Amino acid sequence: MPNEASPLRVLIVDDESLICWSLAEMLGECGEVVTQASDGEAAVRALANAPEPDVVMLDYQLPDSHDLRLLSRVRRLAPHSRVILMSAFCTPEIASRALALGACRVVSKPIDMQDVPALVRDAAASNPH
Repeated sequence: MPNEASPLRVLIVDDESLICWSLAEMLGECGEVVTQASDGEAAVRALANAPEPDVVMLDYQLPDSHDLRLLSRVRRLAPHSRVILMSAFCTPEIASRALALGACRVVSKPIDMQDVPALVRDAAASNPH
């Protein structure tokens, strides 16, 4: 687990460019190292071609993924990463299934940008590895 001073590696997966940019800007200003992906396949490529991120912020509804299969794939490709599932369409059933599949948090959109640095740091700190 990174200590408080070390930057976290964060992968943001969201097809809404403004959300992706806003999250990346907020986390970058806090010193985190951010990679962005606009869909599931780009996320898979990012996970295959770079060190495993500490935290993955994963949108539930992407152009090429409208269910939790991408979450399962991310968990297989990055087993030590903590996954925060983001959704504007989250039901209790989806949240429950996401947590059962290995997400550490499920958050509703819109996300308060001021909460993002603490959300990411808390997720990384909960990493048992």
